[in-house]
Amino acid sequence: MTGQQTILITGAGNGIGRAAVCWFHARGWRVIGLDRDEEALDEVRGELPRDEALLVTCDCGDEAAVHEAFQRVGEWLGDDPLTCLVNNSGIADPYCGPLEELELARWRGWIDASLTAAFLASRAAVPLLRREEGASICNISSTRAVRSEPECFAYAAAKGGLDALTHALAISLGPAIRVNAVRPGWIETGPWQAGDRREEPDHRPQDREQHPAGRIGQPDDIAEAIAYLHAARFVTGQHLNIDGGMTVKMIYEA
Repeated sequence: MTGQQTILITGAGNGIGRAAVCWFHARGWRVIGLDRDEEALDEVRGELPRDEALLVTCDCGDEAAVHEAFQRVGEWLGDDPLTCLVNNSGIADPYCGPLEELELARWRGWIDASLTAAFLASRAAVPLLRREEGASICNISSTRAVRSEPECFAYAAAKGGLDALTHALAISLGPAIRVNAVRPGWIETGPWQAGDRREEPDHRPQDREQHPAGRIGQPDDIAEAIAYLHAARFVTGQHLNIDGGMTVKMIYEA
């Protein structure tokens, strides 16, 4: 037993997942990251010591791929527990176009990447989480689970389902494993993309002003929320908006 806490984050190659892997590693955690983007994972591998990080290429919406990835995770952990699972994988772009033009295969892509992936990873992780007293799962949902914009049907449905899965898992897995969700709002992930997708933010004053907190969110804001929900031993089955207050502010068109 190493005595270190270990966190597994899906969708770890880019954006919130990539930032969370680095955030937790910087605070002494061993980190495991799963992502289908091999190029992105290679970049992360180059930044973290191999004995403290395991990065595995995996399509988290594919049952066989998740089974194979967790075999590697189990071998890497040995007898050590998994402390926290973060179900973060998903399709980042929420827009799917007009409803009447949305093909079933594309719909299933959003559902599988987020909701199905969370089910598969949670199912695989439970035996490892049960080894740790106080283990937890954090699902990365979205404010779009409860507030919509046009032509985001599949994304909203996937995230709404993830909210429901959160409280269902909390009831079923408690008290041994607590399960909560974070609902990010507008989080700037440009600097946390891989390769030529990386870009620096260019926000207008009105972009910041629509947030009562006075700024757009950063991926570290989500990592801090994950850490809080893991540490908060009397919190389970909850959905925490991390959006700078944007979803509670009334915005009027000029």
